[in-house]
Amino acid sequence: MPYVGSKSLNEIFTSLKIPYKKITNPERDRAMLSKRIIPCLDVREGRTTKGVKFRNNVDIGDPVEMARYYYEEGADELVFYDITASAEKRGIILEVVEKVAAEIFIPFSVGGGINTLEDMKSVLVAGAEKVSVNTGAVRNPQILEQGARAFGSQCVVLGMDVLRVPSSSSTPSGYEVVTHGGRTRTGRDALQWAREAEERGAGEICLNSIDADGTQEGYELTLTRLISTSVDIPVIASGGAGAPEHLTAVFQQSFADAALVASLVHFGRYRIKDLKDDLSQAAVKVRQRW
Repeated sequence: MPYVGSKSLNEIFTSLKIPYKKITNPERDRAMLSKRIIPCLDVREGRTTKGVKFRNNVDIGDPVEMARYYYEEGADELVFYDITASAEKRGIILEVVEKVAAEIFIPFSVGGGINTLEDMKSVLVAGAEKVSVNTGAVRNPQILEQGARAFGSQCVVLGMDVLRVPSSSSTPSGYEVVTHGGRTRTGRDALQWAREAEERGAGEICLNSIDADGTQEGYELTLTRLISTSVDIPVIASGGAGAPEHLTAVFQQSFADAALVASLVHFGRYRIKDLKDDLSQAAVKVRQRW
């Protein structure tokens, strides 16, 4: 059953007095862009890895080979995260970015260790279409504004790693932003941060639930709907996909614009085509071919 958190969405919105910004209806659904399926490559020391709730990562393959495979399989985009760059206080491994970008011809987002405008430029020059800023944006929110001015909001993605917590004065939504690959609690409310990031120029949010990450029990639907209905920029759901119906749920119930997949496809259980066929049968609009 999809993971939905401990509080209902109505309880959260009522307590915060927040109106929905996205209202679903048949007319809007018909006019919507196709939903995107985005394989996620978490890379450590030049190898793709996968863990559960940001722990116990295991080696699962070469990121360049995996990127080429997913491109040929029909993925809509790819996301590449250097998952230890921020914790190790170093820049991203650009040579891997260059090799991946040379193998695919679909949009490609890169994150991990992005702290300055020059870091963003280096990643884009290396071949990425988008830059995902997470820890660096929490530390220095101005980087979102700087990146949007220099490269356009369409290139700037806010990466958010979020943990479910008891509601408090600092985290009224019941969700807290964490940084450094899930290692550092910030005390910052996830909903407030998402709205601030949009105002500062982020063109998209990649929203990862630490509670659901790697569990394969379904996306965190309450969190995803909370953020996606409170901002006017696209929201990518991340964390928890373990079956095709989990994608249907996060698109139809939580109004995500795209969904990251990892365990669902990394171990050969499902192909991208299988997931898109399932979504099409559920009346979710997807792009079948580039």
